[in-house]
Order: sequence, then C-alpha cells, then structure tokens
Amino acid sequence: MVETVTALGMVISSMAIGEYDKRLVIITKEFGKITAFARGARKPNSPFLGGSQPMAFGEFTLYRGRNAYTVTGMKISDYFSNSMTDIDSMYMGMYFLELAGYYGREGIEASETLKLLYMAMKALTKNRIPVDLIRCIYELKTLVINGEYPNVFSCGNCGEKQELDYFDINRNTMVCKKCHGKVPDNEIITDSTVYALQFIVVTPVDKLFSFTVTDIVLKQLKHIIGSYMDKVIDKKFNSLEFL
Repeated sequence: MVETVTALGMVISSMAIGEYDKRLVIITKEFGKITAFARGARKPNSPFLGGSQPMAFGEFTLYRGRNAYTVTGMKISDYFSNSMTDIDSMYMGMYFLELAGYYGREGIEASETLKLLYMAMKALTKNRIPVDLIRCIYELKTLVINGEYPNVFSCGNCGEKQELDYFDINRNTMVCKKCHGKVPDNEIITDSTVYALQFIVVTPVDKLFSFTVTDIVLKQLKHIIGSYMDKVIDKKFNSLEFL
C-alpha cells in the first residue's frame, strides 16, 4: 500500500515536464518548500489542471518519494490568480511567491510563511489598501519571520526608545535625534512611519493587512524597507522587472 501524506500549501511555481506532467514547487505548512510532480496535469480533463497553477491554495495529498513528492490528490480552496483585478496585483503576487521561495527550505515547517502569503494574496484581491503598502507589509514581515529584520525599536547608539527619527541603513537601526547629528530634512523619519514599522514587526499576521497610511509615510516605508531588502537579499526577482 502506498503511504501518502497531506499538506496545506500554495503552489509558488509550475513547470511543464514531458508531454503531460508538471513539476510544482509548493510552500507547505507541514514540510516547508517541497517539489512535487503532478502526473497528467496538462491534460484538459485532468483533476490537477487548475490546482497546478501558481497561487493555487489548498490541501495536497502527496506520495513521498526519495527525492520528491508525487501529487495524488488536491482540494483547492482559493485560486488567487483568478481573483486579481489588475496586472500590478498579479505581478506583485508573483513577486510574493518568489520571495517565499527564496526563503523556503524543505523539512522546516512554514506555517507563518504560508499564513503571511495567504493573507497577502487576500489583500491583493480585495483592493482595500494600496498595493505598495501590501508589499511593504509582506516584505518586512517576511524578514521578521526569517530573523533578518532591522532594529526599529531603539536607538542603535544609546538605546533610547523615544525620538527615533532617522534610519541608518549601514547599521540596520533607527537612531534618535540626540545621536544622529545633522541629517538632511528629507531623511528625517516621521513618528507615524516609526510606529508603522513597529506595528508590522509585532502584529500577528492575520491582523496586519488592516490599516492604511498617508502618502508621506508610505514613501518612507518603501525607502527604508526597500533599501534594507536590497542589502540583505542577493537575488533579482523576475516579477520585479515587470513591476
């Protein structure tokens, strides 16, 4: 009797293999990032046709082989690619998949990563907050989950937790007004931006995509998080070229 396992996950990439098959990479709650083959998934009448597309989320039944898994069944609850209302949201979603894949590791459970990915996709389909804010939240929380986020709670010089108004990208830390000396006015960070950074770091994933910010705060968030991402990630993501 063939032994199978069941995993909750989202397809992050799909590649044609042979005449009818597909090679899937799936971020799963239980097993982290896995490779799974969906036999016959490219046939028009295949039960795996829709569920073998990127952004498909649901329950996958898998046979565990020596080097990879084989899909034996799937119950897809969300087809996020079918719910995107514009091209920017679609490519942003593809970027989120790429970033999840960058950090994903096989054999290491990924419940928080999967939950964040799911909630970010939901946010993209609802259009209630700006796409760029969804990206900022997703990027920073991904860094938090993987233990690579910057210090946004205290001054990197004196430890002060008040009057933080400058981000030192070279040292990955906020710096207070007393310690940073004179800096250009356009590099001064507002209290609202500092609060937004702290909120993203400490708030549970399922409550993250529920706020909005002013244009000034969003601009500062994009600059700080974007600069930090460029520093710590050594990969170019194809989807960002389109964005």
